[in-house]
Amino acid sequence: MLTPGAVIAGPLADTLRSGQLDQDALDWPKSNFYKTELELGRCLRLRLRLPQEGPCECDFYLSCSKFITTPQYAPRLRKRLCVERQLIADAQDRGWDREIERHRRVADRIAGLLDDLGESRDEPTG
Repeated sequence: MLTPGAVIAGPLADTLRSGQLDQDALDWPKSNFYKTELELGRCLRLRLRLPQEGPCECDFYLSCSKFITTPQYAPRLRKRLCVERQLIADAQDRGWDREIERHRRVADRIAGLLDDLGESRDEPTG
């Protein structure tokens, strides 16, 4: 749950921290936060998305301007980063340059989120 001073990352994080949202936009996540859970964070699109932005493509939420995540999701982020690294290696073995590029972009984005959250990029060893 977002609380004052919570550590968050994502394109909307700076806007939330600086208080640039109006009170209605800030109140919506308080009452709807748990309805918007995604694999690696939360989507604030329902209240904060402008009509001209069109519908949210949640498959692309890592690059969505309304996506935020918290340290609570760090284990999932690390696991997904590990999967992306495996997919990069597989694509390299197959010579699939576009897939290498795509998975590197996702891996870089996840690594950046972990960095922004002050979290390690590596999965804990057993």
